[in-house]
Order: sequence, then structure tokens, then C-alpha cells
Amino acid sequence: MNCDGHFFRGKNILITGGLGFIGSSLAIALVEQGANVTILDSMIPGFGGNFFNIDSIHSQVHVNISDMRDPTSLDTIVKDKEYIFHLAGQVSHGDSMRYPKLDLNVNCVSTMNLLESCRCYNLETRLIYTSTRQVYGITNQLPVSEDFPATPIDVNGINKLAAEYYHLLYDRTYGLRSTVLRLTNTYGPRQQIRNDRQGFIGIFLRMALKGENIKIFGTGQQVRDFNYISDVVDALLLSAMTCDCYGNIYNLGSPNFYSMLEFAGVLESLCGTQYEIVPFPEDKKIIDIGDYYGDYSKFTKATGWHPQVDLKEGIQNSIEFLSKHKKEYWA
Repeated sequence: MNCDGHFFRGKNILITGGLGFIGSSLAIALVEQGANVTILDSMIPGFGGNFFNIDSIHSQVHVNISDMRDPTSLDTIVKDKEYIFHLAGQVSHGDSMRYPKLDLNVNCVSTMNLLESCRCYNLETRLIYTSTRQVYGITNQLPVSEDFPATPIDVNGINKLAAEYYHLLYDRTYGLRSTVLRLTNTYGPRQQIRNDRQGFIGIFLRMALKGENIKIFGTGQQVRDFNYISDVVDALLLSAMTCDCYGNIYNLGSPNFYSMLEFAGVLESLCGTQYEIVPFPEDKKIIDIGDYYGDYSKFTKATGWHPQVDLKEGIQNSIEFLSKHKKEYWA
């Protein structure tokens, strides 16, 4: 199923975390459809907010720089919004263990502030919340479906799970229509790769672009699934357009999955970079989930969504973009 290119024309949209990787890509797609887009971002250093992400549309969107941990700005900003894509959050699993209170405030307090503002000032809006496959923790069956028990193994997973429940509670109790998407490994142009806070894909890409040896922890046989950014944007738009999605949780995923060694092999074929196997650092070993790939058939049944971009094509697109914009993303 393709997104209706006219569905969002003239609609008032709010994207929290809209200067980040996924939020800015979504903003560009919505502007292309003729939506009235407002971006809310706190621009916390290191979190991935980057004004260059919206360079092509900066004159066509309204940008509000404020922190959702302070609810005062939210009451006004949510009032006329027909759809709210809640993408803002702290996504580093390692940082969540080092700074658990920060993760709690950014992922839970901010979410509660947003939901309360919507409950009080715009109960008719529709919310799409991006969560993470990390909420499942360590799994003993593959692929992982939405009914698999959620047993997070890090603070970030717990707080993202709590934020999911807040959305579903407000949907059920107050009629504040909300959908939860559990994202897996999203990658592509505009991805934050300057630091190590947003997952191994960004780290591997930066090492490859710099000509450094990629360090793979453990055996390298750990399996993951991947979604290219344009496929994730399509999923976000389809979930907003599909009435039956509200009040539900959905996995994203891919028909193909790869080991860490295979992922590094794609980078080797495109960049010539080498890789090496190294022991797991203890702080990373305790939050590693082992093998994971998700069952996204429930979301496909609801929306018709299927990923379109395979890993090699997506990584090549990413490398071309990041090579062109070295100063803005990884220099």
C-alpha cells in the first residue's frame, strides 16, 4: 500500500523531535504533501537535533525550540494540531543506564506532559508514538510478535514501555486516539553518526567513512533486522491514515535479517573497510539483547505496509549522503 499523496494536504501537523533523523525525514515528506508542519525540538546536545536536517524545507515549516520536560509551551502548541507524531526521546540504551533520571524525564515525563496538554486542549488530535523493539528484552523465539512478553533489560526499554502504556491508557480512558510503533534498526540519510549514542549502525557507518576498522563485539553472529528511513516514514504516515491502527501496538521489521558480520560485509563491499571481532565491553554486554528480528505481519495486515529498500541499497544511499555532507554529520 502506498501513502496517499494528498491525505495530509492542508492538515496541521506537529512533530516532536522534528530536527532529529527520523523527525526531519518525516517533516520533509509531509511538506511535500502540502501539510502545515510544526517542529518541536529541545536541541539537547548530543541527541541528534540538527538544523541542517531541514535545510531543504526550513522556510516551509515552523520550528519551536523548547523542552517537553517543561509543560508550559505544550498547551498552546498542541491546540490546533490534527496529527501529532511523537518522536522526541532519549534513545541511547547505554546512556539510560548511566543517566537513568534523564532518561525517565525525557521519555516519560515529557510524554505525560504532551498527553495531558492534548487531554486538556485538543482531545480530537491523533497521536503516533515511536517506541523501540528494545522493550522485548532478550527473546527466546523468532520472529518476535507483539504478544511476546515485554521484559526490558535496560532503563530505556522500561521508560519507552511506560510511555507506550501512557498513550494506550489515554486512548482507552479519554478517547485520545494513539498508535504505538515499535521501531527496529532505522538507518539512512540524516542519521546522527557523530557520537555513539544512537546505536551500532551509526558507529559502523562513521568508522567506515573514516576508513577505520569496524569493531564487532562478541561473535558477530548476532542477528538483526533493518529498516531504511523512507520505509519508516511510510509506516508513520500509513499508521496515521489508518483508523484501525489507533489503540494498538505494532512492530516494524523487514523480510530479511542479517548478522553483524553480514552487515559489516556490506560496508566492506561499499567502502573497503575491514572489521575485527573483539570481546564485549561489560557495560554493553549487560544490555545486549542477542538475536532479534520482528514479526510485522500485524501492521502489514492493518495498512498494507511492506519495506521497499533492501540493506545494500539503503547503506549505499546513506554513504553517498553522509560523504557529501561530512561537515554536518561526522567531521
